[in-house]
Amino acid sequence: MTLVYSTDFGRACPVCGLAVAQCACKAKARPAGDGVVRVSRETAGRKGKGVTVVRGLPLEDAALAALGKQLKAACGSGGTVKDGVVEIQGDHADKLVAWLKARPEGWTVKRAGG
Repeated sequence: MTLVYSTDFGRACPVCGLAVAQCACKAKARPAGDGVVRVSRETAGRKGKGVTVVRGLPLEDAALAALGKQLKAACGSGGTVKDGVVEIQGDHADKLVAWLKARPEGWTVKRAGG
C-alpha cells in the first residue's frame, strides 16, 4: 500500500513517499519535442474563456517562467506557466507568433489550430 496523504505534511508522492514539495521524482526532464514552438488558442475546460497556449519551448523551468512573464507583458494580459506550457489569457496568437519569431534564439514558430 502506498502513502498518498499524511497529516504531518499533506500530499505525498506515490513513488518516493516524500512530501510533494520535496519530491525527488518531480525533477524528471520533459521529453524532447520536435523543435517546433506551437502557438494555439484553446477554450476547453475554461468555461468558454479563451487562452493562447505556447507549447514546445526548449527551456528549463526558471527560464520558461521568465519568458512567460515577458510574454504576458508583451500582450498586456495575465497568464500562467505550468508543466512546460505557457498560457496567456485572451486571443493573442498572432502577436505571440510575431514576438517569438523576432527573438534571437531562432526558434521555428508555427500557429497551430484554427
